[in-house]
Amino acid sequence: MEHSLSPYKPSKAATIYAAATGLVVWFALILQVSISIPAYMKVNNSLLNAIIQILSFFTIQSNLMVGVCLWTLLLKPSNALYRFFSREYVLGGICLYIIVVGLVYNIILRNLWHPTGLFKLADDLLHSVNPLLFVIYWLIFARQEKLKWTQSLNWLWFPFLYLIYTVIRGAIINYYPYPFINVDKLGYSQVLINSLILLIVFLVLGLLLVAVNRIFKTRTGPPS
Repeated sequence: MEHSLSPYKPSKAATIYAAATGLVVWFALILQVSISIPAYMKVNNSLLNAIIQILSFFTIQSNLMVGVCLWTLLLKPSNALYRFFSREYVLGGICLYIIVVGLVYNIILRNLWHPTGLFKLADDLLHSVNPLLFVIYWLIFARQEKLKWTQSLNWLWFPFLYLIYTVIRGAIINYYPYPFINVDKLGYSQVLINSLILLIVFLVLGLLLVAVNRIFKTRTGPPS
């Protein structure tokens, strides 16, 4: 029997944690935007182009998902948005994306630049603190709906479409937000290989999240 639509009321601790973590996430996003826009505009970008540039980073998009999700969970359980974002499938997908943000940055990208001051603060929050905080929420407070293994495939749509968007936009403006998908330097063949590897990473981590979900479901969730 499927329980995804069963009534669910968050605990007081879950609500407090979502509110506090959401505050941290939105602070980091606002900080990053406020310091990045002037920096981009100094190199002959218009305000609109600067905003699009910032929003074109997978890090920003994933953190936006986290921020919207957490503060949507402060709404009444009867609210349609709350019902959507409280679903384990949705929370699991957002958790996957923000985990990849943390792993890729801290393993591959961190040593490529050395921010200071407010840039370093925003950098650490967006790539390290926020992913950890959301994983904790998912592990402790998410409702225990049993995920299907095939749902890990559905989670690939967002990164797949993001890669297509980034390559097309990069070909138009000659700018790529991440070095491993920089067609100008690597060529399309290498970028295709890198993209496939990245999607495999998403899939493997997605399967791992499903496995963790099913273990917790077996131990604590209602029978299906």
